[in-house]
Amino acid sequence: MRRSLTESLELSYFSHIEVVESTGSTNADLIARAGDPNTDHAVLLAEAQEQGRGRHARTWVSPPRTQIAMSLLVRLPGITPDSLGWLPLLTGVAVVDALRATAAVPANLKWPNDVLIDGRKVAGILAEFAAGGPVPTVVVGTGVNVGLTEAELPVPHATSLVLAGAREIDRTELVLSMLTEFARRMTAWQAAGWDTADLAAAYRERCATLGAQVRAELPGGKTLIGIATDIDDAGRLLIGDQAVAAGDVTHLRANY
Repeated sequence: MRRSLTESLELSYFSHIEVVESTGSTNADLIARAGDPNTDHAVLLAEAQEQGRGRHARTWVSPPRTQIAMSLLVRLPGITPDSLGWLPLLTGVAVVDALRATAAVPANLKWPNDVLIDGRKVAGILAEFAAGGPVPTVVVGTGVNVGLTEAELPVPHATSLVLAGAREIDRTELVLSMLTEFARRMTAWQAAGWDTADLAAAYRERCATLGAQVRAELPGGKTLIGIATDIDDAGRLLIGDQAVAAGDVTHLRANY
């Protein structure tokens, strides 16, 4: 990356920022370090990721220096179990705000935490719990398509910042913006005693799923089709009056 992140960041929120040339999975690497109680608010980035993990154990590989592959480890003292599910949603809000401000692209969210530009996926987020210790510990990973060409996209419905005509594609600048937004949101959330009211309002404002007709492929093979009406207090998607905690959601009629 163009500039040293450790020199560029003016954020006291992060205790350690590391950039490696290549790794299997930044999430897996930080989970392996979670047993050290001194590892907190740590950031790991890879120029290339060989075994990136998505939702439902899907794997993906990125060409070197064409994506942002970043994971953060945070310990969340005093958080309630119902609020834990909001961390990946908070991360999605931070990524959307960073891409809007720095790359000048019309990013928004598809529930739960895919980032879209004009209906095509530009970023995904995966949060994983790290076992052990008295304080809830979560590693949240973010992958952003930056310089991928059309031929390099992992799936046809994906896009990249280059393809979307982004104003800024320097990965260092984008990472700085994402970390700044994440730190700001996390600091405010913790100061509010993990109350989700403000966070939920911010998420709803940026979520393109709300108001759209969607199809949800649920665990166990069940399919639910209906209008996405709201996000409940636990971060679940309401389709009609049914709460969906996990599943693949497809927009059938978008509200943008």
